[in-house]
Amino acid sequence: MKLLTVSALLCAMMAMSTDAVCSHRGCPYGWTRIYRRCFLFVPRAMNWAAAERNCLSMGGNLASVHSSREYHLIQRLTARYGKGVTWIGGTDASGEAVWLWSDGSRFRYRHWCRGEPNNGRGRQHCLQINYSGSKCWDDQYCHVRRPSICARKIFTCRG
Repeated sequence: MKLLTVSALLCAMMAMSTDAVCSHRGCPYGWTRIYRRCFLFVPRAMNWAAAERNCLSMGGNLASVHSSREYHLIQRLTARYGKGVTWIGGTDASGEAVWLWSDGSRFRYRHWCRGEPNNGRGRQHCLQINYSGSKCWDDQYCHVRRPSICARKIFTCRG
């Protein structure tokens, strides 16, 4: 009987903790809903791989971008920090000039700066946004430390 009571209490606590982090818009607390996904700006500077691992630990990936409108909404997340250069989930590390999103979605929309991607010395394989005065995309060395934007699917909230 005690085991049944403990199990019931554990289940109730887990359900309450899930609801506690879920906002009314279907995103965890602190995340911003943009269309059908939740986004989070991470101001801590990390290299691209560490930033991706950090996003994975929160149930997401570095952000993919699928339209001009979505890009501008994502940029708003960086505005509080001066719209500085920021990692998103694009990479061509698996094949030169074959850009992929770390979340597995199709890489269709592009907002490259003029002359980019230029693959500086054959080793720039990671995508940063808000580059230059044009606030466009640039390929960068993956070991450079930048803030990042994570994205995850919206989950269903209870209540």
